[in-house]
Amino acid sequence: MTDRLPALYIGHGAPPLLDDPVWSGQLAAWAADLPRPKAILIVSAHWESAPVMLSASGAPLVYDFGGFDAKYYRMTYETPDASALARRIAGLMPADEPVHQHASRGLDHGAWVPLKIMYPDGDIPVLQMSLPTHDPVRLLRLGERLRPLRDEGVLVIGSGFLTHGLPFLTEWRIDAAAPGWSVDFDLWAADALARGDVDELADYRAKAPGMPFAHPTVEHFTPLFVTLGVATAPDEPGVQVIDGYWLGLSKRSLQVA
Repeated sequence: MTDRLPALYIGHGAPPLLDDPVWSGQLAAWAADLPRPKAILIVSAHWESAPVMLSASGAPLVYDFGGFDAKYYRMTYETPDASALARRIAGLMPADEPVHQHASRGLDHGAWVPLKIMYPDGDIPVLQMSLPTHDPVRLLRLGERLRPLRDEGVLVIGSGFLTHGLPFLTEWRIDAAAPGWSVDFDLWAADALARGDVDELADYRAKAPGMPFAHPTVEHFTPLFVTLGVATAPDEPGVQVIDGYWLGLSKRSLQVA
C-alpha cells in the first residue's frame, strides 16, 4: 500500500462557482474519486510573492474580489492546524529557494473557493504557497522539490484558469460562447497535455494560439508548471478530468500521477 496522491491543476473560477451546480458537481465528484488527503498544499494564481511564502495556518480568508454578492464576503473555511506541513515544506527547500511563513495571510479565493466544494467539511489541514515566478523551468523545479509530499499523503494543487482573458470578454454569462482565442488556446493546451509535451507548454508565449488574449497576464496559467513538476514523470500525459467553458473561459483541469 502507498499513500501516494496525484497532483492536480484546477480552474478555480470566481465565488459564483459555489452556486454553479455543473462545475461544482464536477469538482466534488473528482475529489470523491481521490484517496483522502492527509493535508493539502495549493498554489493559487492570486498570490504572487517572492521569496516563496506559506500562508498562516488558521488565518482568516482573503476576500480578494469585488462586485459580488455580500454573502461571499461572509463565507468561512476553517481547517485544522497545518504547522507540521509548513515545517516539512521548509525542510524540502534548498538554500537558494528558502520558504518563509507569512504571519497573517490566509487562503485567497483561488484556494478556498474550490476547496470549499471539494472538501466542504474543512477537516483537512491546508496551506497555500505563493507563486514566486512565472518562469516555467523554475516552477517545474519547485514542483520537483515538493514531489516527496505525495508519498506522505499530501495533495498538491496548482490553481488557476486555463484561459483568463477577462478584459476581452464581451458577455458575462456562465453559459456564454467561448471566444475564438479561448477555444484556440484551450485546444492547443489539451493537445500538448495529451502528448505530455512540457517543452511546448513551457514555450506558450511563442507557440500558443490565442496569446496574449487568452492570458494578458500569465499567473492563471503558470501554476500548471508546479503541478507538472510534482508529477512522477512530467512528460507523461495526465488525465484531463474537466473540460468545457465558464464565462467563455476554459475550465480544463488536469490530474497527473
